[in-house]
Amino acid sequence: MEIRGRNYERVEKLFQRCLVKILNIDLWKLYLTYVKETKAGLSTHKEKLAQAYDFALEKIGMDLHSFSIWQDYITFLKGVEAIGSYAENQKITAVRRVYQKAVITPIIGIETLWKDYISFEHSINPIISEKMSLERSKDYMNARRVAKELEICTKGLNRNLPAVPPTNTKEELKQVDLWKKFIQFEKSNPLRSEDTALITRRVMFATEQCLLVLSHHPSVWHQAAQFLDSSSKNLAEKGDVQASKIFGDECANILERSITGVLNKNALLYFAYADFEEGRMKYDKVHQMYNKFLSIPDIDPTLAYVQYMKFCRRAEGIKSARAVFKKAREDVRSRYHVFVAAALMEYYCSKDKEIAFRIFELGLKRFGGSPEYVMCYIDYLSHLNEDNNTRVLFERVLSSGGLTPQLSVEVWNRFLEFESNIGDLSSILKVERRRSSVLENLKEFEGKETAQLVDRYKFLDLYPCTMTELKSIGYTDSIGVIGVKVSGPQFEFSEEQSTNLPKPDYSQMIPYKPKLSAFPGEHPLAGGTFPQPPALAALCSVLPPPTSFQGPFVAVDMLIDIFNQIQLADACPIPSGDHGVDIKSLIWLSLFIG
Repeated sequence: MEIRGRNYERVEKLFQRCLVKILNIDLWKLYLTYVKETKAGLSTHKEKLAQAYDFALEKIGMDLHSFSIWQDYITFLKGVEAIGSYAENQKITAVRRVYQKAVITPIIGIETLWKDYISFEHSINPIISEKMSLERSKDYMNARRVAKELEICTKGLNRNLPAVPPTNTKEELKQVDLWKKFIQFEKSNPLRSEDTALITRRVMFATEQCLLVLSHHPSVWHQAAQFLDSSSKNLAEKGDVQASKIFGDECANILERSITGVLNKNALLYFAYADFEEGRMKYDKVHQMYNKFLSIPDIDPTLAYVQYMKFCRRAEGIKSARAVFKKAREDVRSRYHVFVAAALMEYYCSKDKEIAFRIFELGLKRFGGSPEYVMCYIDYLSHLNEDNNTRVLFERVLSSGGLTPQLSVEVWNRFLEFESNIGDLSSILKVERRRSSVLENLKEFEGKETAQLVDRYKFLDLYPCTMTELKSIGYTDSIGVIGVKVSGPQFEFSEEQSTNLPKPDYSQMIPYKPKLSAFPGEHPLAGGTFPQPPALAALCSVLPPPTSFQGPFVAVDMLIDIFNQIQLADACPIPSGDHGVDIKSLIWLSLFIG
């Protein structure tokens, strides 16, 4: 639109913004067309166009469909006027250079370029041309093979789909699978090249094209970064430090792009970027990553704080991790997981259980109404084998009123399990009675006293009844409410799994309604009457209704018999004066018209 309107200044800005980032063959063809049209009046237009072609082939020359760009560039170079032997040699060298790069690049139409290249060399020097063709034929055959494999591999790819968040539709999953196969094909080094830089360039070219469609998929970004990081380490092992650094910087660049684009709130990519920079000992950069993510107002920062504390403990020691924990406590968005992570870090890393106790107690003041946090605290005390402290904690939590009866069920179950493992029978019965008094006020547990008894005797996935008996006493009805998981295939089937099963298309199903005699407009088959086929239905819709025809009616069977009995003459009859109308035929026809 801007080109048609000759708004060349805006066109230049648009190309500067998107050209290098978008490796789309049609966009690059448009760019070359723009350069041809707008630079034609300049005295240096040939140099400008040659630079544009070189730039385009460097960026998009690997595209399977870039044949026209290679061919146009060669045609352009051949058409350049060369005055003098030196200029002519320069021209030949330039054309040969492009040809030799083109015939070893897997593209559709490579056979045409190879034939043209052989003809070009033959026209210059027939003796040398044979040598040139022999030198390049092996690489050409290799590239031609890969081009055919690539064409098969990329068949079905829709490169023009808009980049949208994952919808998990059948068509989207198919496209994701095709892109993964394409990238994996390039990773397999189909050219069998020993040039690590070339392999990496081809893989990243495929990845960049994939990101034009799947930029909302974190896995594409992460796998690209992993590949670059792996290439960087391989080059470092081979002693190529400079190339290793280049690929390492490219890895950092693609991770930076991932968190500044449409996935700027994706914690996974932030953590992966932070770990990458930690591996390069760039701790200041890691701090920037975590602080950048935590500064986003509408996110849950809990997991980020946990990972940030772990990084600080690894890289800078426990004091640095405590500073992050202090910051997390002051953040109102933080959830109980921060306290659990900090307490366990103190216990396992500092070997100081007293600090861990204080952190759990501090968290209990804020999250005493959260059964999940209480269970984490109980697990910690159980791990220490602190029986008395564990009982005290159970009593404090259950008598404080911080937990509603509904939320306290899981804690009561855990209390009963605790007493069943280490207490005497009187303690078990006491806790069981107290739990029953709470459960009887909850409608879903009403009349299920026997089901509650199961919890006294169960151990891990062992139950005192069969699955059928458990279901009959109502025990399975409480699954998910009291946190009990009964083993067995019938309890492992989830709604999410059922949605993945193949189902028939119910909209195409027709009820079974057999009829002895079908109406004139119906399409009878064995077992019932069904809608007419689309083509027949369309024909019937344009025909006039039966009521519009009042006669005369033809006896079709008798008419067909007459046609079968007619003896046709060998020669065409000569028309008579009555315009070829046979009176005898009219009489015969009138006999069969009702």
